Amino acid sequence: MAYKYTLLFVFLASSLVWMSSAKPTRVGDANGGTDCAACTIIVSLVDQLSLVYQEGIDQAMQRLCSYLPGQYQASCKQFIIIAGPIIIDLLANGESPDAVCHALTFCKTEAPNPPCHLYPEPPGGLEASIKRSKLRAGKYGFRDIVNSDICDILPGLKQICEIIEGKLNNHEPAVDFDSDSFSTIDILRGTSWRGKDCNDLDANIHPGAKPIDWDRYEDSNCNGIYGMDPTTGVPYEKTLCEGTDPMGITILGDSAGAHFHIPAEWVTPSKMSAEMFVNVTFIAGNELDWPSMSSTTGFQNLTWPVVHGWTDSTYLRLRNRNLCNHRDYQNVAVNGGRASSMNSTIVKSLSRNQEKDYPLLTMYSLIGNDVCNGHPDTIAHMTTPEEMRASVLDTLKYLDTVLPKGSNLIMTGLADGRVLWKYLHNRYHPLGVLRGDVTYADLYQYLTCLQISPCTGWMSSNETLRNLTSERAMNLTKVLQDIAKTASYKNYKVYFLDYSIQDVMDKWVAEGGHPWELIEPVDGFHPNQISQALTTQYMWAKLMDQYPEVLGKTNPNNAKIKKLFGDQGGY
Repeated sequence: MAYKYTLLFVFLASSLVWMSSAKPTRVGDANGGTDCAACTIIVSLVDQLSLVYQEGIDQAMQRLCSYLPGQYQASCKQFIIIAGPIIIDLLANGESPDAVCHALTFCKTEAPNPPCHLYPEPPGGLEASIKRSKLRAGKYGFRDIVNSDICDILPGLKQICEIIEGKLNNHEPAVDFDSDSFSTIDILRGTSWRGKDCNDLDANIHPGAKPIDWDRYEDSNCNGIYGMDPTTGVPYEKTLCEGTDPMGITILGDSAGAHFHIPAEWVTPSKMSAEMFVNVTFIAGNELDWPSMSSTTGFQNLTWPVVHGWTDSTYLRLRNRNLCNHRDYQNVAVNGGRASSMNSTIVKSLSRNQEKDYPLLTMYSLIGNDVCNGHPDTIAHMTTPEEMRASVLDTLKYLDTVLPKGSNLIMTGLADGRVLWKYLHNRYHPLGVLRGDVTYADLYQYLTCLQISPCTGWMSSNETLRNLTSERAMNLTKVLQDIAKTASYKNYKVYFLDYSIQDVMDKWVAEGGHPWELIEPVDGFHPNQISQALTTQYMWAKLMDQYPEVLGKTNPNNAKIKKLFGDQGGY
């Protein structure tokens, strides 16, 4: 269902999509859950746009739709036709977005839960406001879309949904004519996630392949190096790459590894404009993830106004050491990924042939979801050390049937998410900046009330609960450390590398920054673009110090490759 709420974000301009895409299922939502939150955010934007531009609610709704690219405006306006009259009436009469969304029935009060609210309770209390709003809304006919499928509600979405549902559920490219798990388009698990296929009609040709006949006639591994040296008659691939130990890189990870990012400009009315939504198709088509700018597989620096920071990645550093590694990356990270889902489905989408492909440096990095969930009894739903060991060992056993001999696997520990409350709780969320009425503490409590928090344990005012969550994370990290010490496999070696977000933050502070500048402002949960780049620096330094052998050789022919083949075909 996650992709459908990504579509809801695209067509209705904003919603808290991370809550659905960061969670494997929506089981357990309370009081309307994700639907309630999405409605509240949309109504909030309309309300604040009206204030920013000193215009009517109806004009603000039209403005919101106008920011979307033309092909999406009809769907947005269709939603206005359905829900607009109630929104206009209630906001004009001073009701809060929370009350409006109860009147629209997206939000509910399900016993024994209290009503959830993002904004301060109005005079007279929230329950009175909800009752008053429902009475006013009763005079309008309202189509029930709460329990409907978003793909059936808005025109033009049904076929898109069918394609995405079938492809993204297995985390492989939606467009892949030769079924080799590599694509020629950037979105829908394409080249943003895996190196670009240079021949999508031949499964033997793809990034990471050992060259066929040393690529004397065509580029079989898509690294841009092919043909023969006219002075020697020897293929360039053989001259420039043989003996340099080419390798690829992949990450088996979660939303942090995929680099989940909702632009703050999308939920900050004073910064919203059509320019901010120009690339919404690309962003939604990548599940609101930005793997092409991530710390492991990033390869491009985008200059879009919704991107803040630079790209530095392990892939780029491996490529700089050996240009024969060009395009050999796979980001197999999934929003909501944890040890059990990695073992059951995610790892199966990794593409590598033990006989025909080069070795792979594999990063196993699940930094939070094994202790993070939206359940009120969150500890009961955390992965236990025993479950962690079983899932990880099964995953590693499977990898021994996929990874070519000579590969290496680096396991990283879980994060200590107490930094979230520590550095954000008293700061204003983008939705609260205009009026100074929503802090991250308010946001965290709201998500917890709806039982859709990405991490009830860490995104909580309860210090004891935060500490218990970190204690479980440390225990799971110890399991990974023990596996790295004791496990042995035929085709690859296993290493452990500790990960400390606090160390990354401390380095940033030493350079004049602030810790909160490294956390995604919209969700208040994920590492942002700057943090991704700093994490690369941090992890590379540790690898160079502890396990330099996994990084491969520096190719002495790099200058020749650059001179002969330029950007090697780009990406």
